[in-house]
Amino acid sequence: MAGGRLVLGLDVGGTSTRVLVAELDGRVVGRARGDGGNPVAHGAAAAAREIGDAVRAALAGLDPARVAAGVLGLAGGLVARPEFGPLWDGLGLGAHPVLVSDVLLAHAAGTAAPDGHVVLSGTGGMAAEVRDHRVRRTADGHGWLLGDRGSGVWLGREAVAGALATIDRDEPPTGLDLAVTAELTGPDGPGDDPRSALIAAVHAQAPTRLARLAPVVLDRAGAGDPAALALVDRAADHLLDTLALLRPPGSALPVVLAGGLLTADTPLALRLRAGLATRWPAAPLRTAGNGAGAAAWLAARSLGRGTAELHRALTA
Repeated sequence: MAGGRLVLGLDVGGTSTRVLVAELDGRVVGRARGDGGNPVAHGAAAAAREIGDAVRAALAGLDPARVAAGVLGLAGGLVARPEFGPLWDGLGLGAHPVLVSDVLLAHAAGTAAPDGHVVLSGTGGMAAEVRDHRVRRTADGHGWLLGDRGSGVWLGREAVAGALATIDRDEPPTGLDLAVTAELTGPDGPGDDPRSALIAAVHAQAPTRLARLAPVVLDRAGAGDPAALALVDRAADHLLDTLALLRPPGSALPVVLAGGLLTADTPLALRLRAGLATRWPAAPLRTAGNGAGAAAWLAARSLGRGTAELHRALTA
């Protein structure tokens, strides 16, 4: 076989697919990005097609038989996905990628340590305990109807509920109320009946679409809006309480922040970091980095090459 062994890392979500190919010395030799490839969100055939196209693009000019190990991070990844077997065979890979959950991938994207915890807030929200690079326990992540407290959907729902409560109390709308109403009702505005307009706008879309209001809340919080700041405080407290279900007081294990609302310096991330430092002052705080690189590192680890140096090279 010409050339050395390669590792393949895939970070597959509902909105994007990211692929990274690397040599075992940490040199990245291929990258690609495609549309969402989650089978639950897009169907098995469309997901396999999207993932296959992204892998082919990342392996352009490389012999796929050189792939000695691969890892694919996927929401629900611990559930067997038999439709991927023919895909790997058709690509000519030297080894089939192993499926892992997206939360395990998030942990590996933030730290090379075998043990730690993850707090995630994006569309959904949850916490997880990782031991020996395996997810041992999770808390929340129950979906928009039953939980996901502190998530993007939760922020959006609570912001709309707050706007409706203002109307019910016959009080002047806050800045957050006005911003949420504008986002939901568009350029035409809510008309003469903002209560009905808000309710109709929310029910006209999938419940998870409420997450698109999270940036509105965070922008208002960044501008000092009292109502938005109070909502961010509540979200952070929910995430801290969820983590506390898994993490004992005084733990010094690392905590990885993951998800779109926590991996940037959002008001929620800053408030959560402060709360983590208060409750677990000895804990190293990490932010999830390159998920595809983390998957490639986990693949290298399966070959006995999972060093901290390689982790830094692939997840930066």
